[in-house]
Amino acid sequence: MTGTRGSILMLSLHGYVAAKPELGMPDTGGQVTFVIELARRFARLGYQVDVVTRQFEGQRAIERLNDGSRILRIPFGGREFIRKEDMHDHLTEFVSNFLLSKRTTRDYDVVNSHYWDAGWAGQRIAEELGIPHVHTPHSLGKWKRTDMRSIKDQDPEADDGYRFDERIQREFLIYRSCDHLIATSYQQAEILRESYDMREQQITMIPPGIDESRFTPIPSEDMRKVRRRLKFRQHDVYAVGRAATNKGYDLLIESLPALREIVPDARIQLAVGANSPADERLIADWQTRAKALGVEDQVIWRNYIPDEKMPDYYRAAAVFALCSRYEPFGMTAIEAMACGTPTVVTTNGGLREMLNFGTQALYADPTNPREFAAILGMPIRYPELAAKLSSEGSRFARRQFGWTGIAKRTAEIFEHFRGAYTQPEDAVLSAV
Repeated sequence: MTGTRGSILMLSLHGYVAAKPELGMPDTGGQVTFVIELARRFARLGYQVDVVTRQFEGQRAIERLNDGSRILRIPFGGREFIRKEDMHDHLTEFVSNFLLSKRTTRDYDVVNSHYWDAGWAGQRIAEELGIPHVHTPHSLGKWKRTDMRSIKDQDPEADDGYRFDERIQREFLIYRSCDHLIATSYQQAEILRESYDMREQQITMIPPGIDESRFTPIPSEDMRKVRRRLKFRQHDVYAVGRAATNKGYDLLIESLPALREIVPDARIQLAVGANSPADERLIADWQTRAKALGVEDQVIWRNYIPDEKMPDYYRAAAVFALCSRYEPFGMTAIEAMACGTPTVVTTNGGLREMLNFGTQALYADPTNPREFAAILGMPIRYPELAAKLSSEGSRFARRQFGWTGIAKRTAEIFEHFRGAYTQPEDAVLSAV
């Protein structure tokens, strides 16, 4: 397999990386979707692409994505699942196994790593192969630790096991060593400058993308049929994601009594899957909280939603809620907006700064239940606002976050550094 424009090595080590990822599985969500969709678009642009990840639980060694791109799985760390917080202990083994593997093409032009675990490994691989390394953090340890401290005030064990000190130290070295950083929001870029001492010239902001052919609005008559089929009511609020404290589903539940003062028949549809006993305990705590607030019958619990069904779940909702305490970006919100669903996002995330309040979406502080409830209720109470958010939000999401455009902007960065590495050494020094 030979790409006409060159060869890209993409690294994404944790979670269940697959051509059709099981979203909602441990450590498997927006980042996995991001990497897979980007790889497919790079291939369509003429590149040869290998997405390299961890092999465990009997997964296939090689999986095809499309013409020009594939997933390569390298075994390390044993045969069982390893959560991303514990990848620290196995990265040296991965680098060694990768460099010795016969599965890889070994003629890559650039390394593009995702999240700090792959970034640490990607820097060593790039140095070994003598090629540039462009890193996408997705999440920042310093940012997450700050937000987790507020959670710890309510739950003293909330940040146990995150190993923030070790992670942040490695992040700093990755960012200082790689050729360039791609931030997924302006807020993330600002934190890279202020908290990690990165220069503005070392960072480019490129947001995640969406599949424009899947996430689309539908006529109101079809939407009513979708609601009946999925058992959504006219004023249901929808949220979807992993069972994690930082996702803020408890905060959304706490806003429901105030929302029902504004919209008496409002309910919440929560699509939150449980993949472990810890997840089940967390959901049980949220259900207990709903009962204590007297809204247990108005919270509808849904499990894992297959990826192919996600667009209709977005369309069925009166409002989509991104209620995270901490959210580097928020792909689900963009997908909901693209489907024409009025969307309320958290003030504690990077997406807010890209939106015009009241035109493309709304935002509120999810830690303030009455504020969040008031904002959730606005598009339900005022149909003209809902119509504006639906049309303008969909137009904004589809124009700004289509995957092909995102891939082209990212590939331009690769080409810039690829050219620098292929110049004579004295030319590179003079350019610096």
